[in-house]
Amino acid sequence: MSNQNFIDYVKICGKSGNGGAGSHSFFRDNLNAKGGPDGGDGGKGGSIILRGNAQLWTLLHLKYKRHIFCEYGAPGKKKNQTGKSGQNQIVEVPLGTVAKHPETYEVIGEITEDGQEFVLLPGGKGGLGNTHFKSATNQAPKYAQPGQPGLEEWFILELKVLADIGLVGLPNAGKSTLLSVVSAAKPEIADYAFTTLTPNLGIVKYREYKSFVMADIPGIIEGASEGKGLGHRFLRHIERNAALLFMISADDEDINKTYKILLQELEKFSPELMFKERILAITKSDILDQELEIAIAEELEVDCDFLFISSVSGKGIQELKDKLWLTMNNQ
Repeated sequence: MSNQNFIDYVKICGKSGNGGAGSHSFFRDNLNAKGGPDGGDGGKGGSIILRGNAQLWTLLHLKYKRHIFCEYGAPGKKKNQTGKSGQNQIVEVPLGTVAKHPETYEVIGEITEDGQEFVLLPGGKGGLGNTHFKSATNQAPKYAQPGQPGLEEWFILELKVLADIGLVGLPNAGKSTLLSVVSAAKPEIADYAFTTLTPNLGIVKYREYKSFVMADIPGIIEGASEGKGLGHRFLRHIERNAALLFMISADDEDINKTYKILLQELEKFSPELMFKERILAITKSDILDQELEIAIAEELEVDCDFLFISSVSGKGIQELKDKLWLTMNNQ
């Protein structure tokens, strides 16, 4: 999917349907010139409903559909017939979509499973017909309830990519190269910062027909949690990952410092990310001889397991898959 087609943020305006008015009808036929009240209730207005669709990967289909309107409920009819309810508007979204209030950013609901639904904006209730107001002292009520008006609101829909493993590192740390090696994904790869402008997903095949999903997130720089670089626009995708794979190049001037920068940016964005399992991969280790590798390992000051890998030579790739699988399954 091209970068311009990956849309993970949209702002939409929804208008649910008004409820239909109740009827103030009275029964009439050849034998009853003045029958009792028989007004039916009004129909319920249509609601806007979000539904998860596992076949969708982006909010692109909503980019040019910013306004969603629902049908009004029909008024009640005579003979106690309830008016027809307005048709609901089903908005299909990819898994990992979060609905928020546009001003307070309060989370209204989220979709994480295929077919899961929640009502984003309920329709107005239909008014009661005059039958409901009949009493011993009022045998012929000539009034009925009007239907409740629908609601009109703006909403923010954000997509947080659902993946088992999220790749975390500075730009040009080798994340896209690794994803292209261990999966069938074909992210753009080049020798400059911010080659990856949108998250890329790849399915990694594992032993005995097992598999897991890996997400390549655009590179993090110092200050990303404050919006620098590609900023927090993509940091939110890491929130959904079961475990994080930190990736730092073997030719980095100070691996310990870089690791701390990555941790700090994640913690500033969301302290909950500190509780996720993580592994450190020293990439591009094909440029190291055994002596240098030992020296780097002795100087590392990290709080997680680490290993040396090379996507070019294949060094440590199977060992990395094993570690990731065990980490994901808390083994």
